[in-house]
Amino acid sequence: MGDADLLRRAWRAMSDIVLDHDRKIAVSEALGLSWARVRALRQLATEPHTLRALAERLAADPPYVTLMVDDLEERGLVQRTPHPEDRRSKLVELTPAGRDAAARADAIMDEPPAALRDLPAEDLAALLPVLERLAAK
Repeated sequence: MGDADLLRRAWRAMSDIVLDHDRKIAVSEALGLSWARVRALRQLATEPHTLRALAERLAADPPYVTLMVDDLEERGLVQRTPHPEDRRSKLVELTPAGRDAAARADAIMDEPPAALRDLPAEDLAALLPVLERLAAK
């Protein structure tokens, strides 16, 4: 097996674990929100954003982000507030209910998949330094 094939197989295995669609479905079902709205909540949990900045962070069209924020606002999860430095724009920030929802989403997403939980401690001890090296690059 060539290095390129080995590299692709390793990347595919990591992608399959990280892009666990079942986890996204579980979060969406638990919160009663689409995955796109969950992503918006999790992004806003770090700090308030303008609609434009949120659209950039989510790699989404601004009109679609406006619709998402409208929906999240109707659900009481976000609020728009005046931007302290730019009177023409608003900041979107989480409400207390939005913070709770984002924390719940994080808790579900942070739960290790069964395949990882089932690894023996010595395998985890060997895997962790490799992952930390990859994350540091």
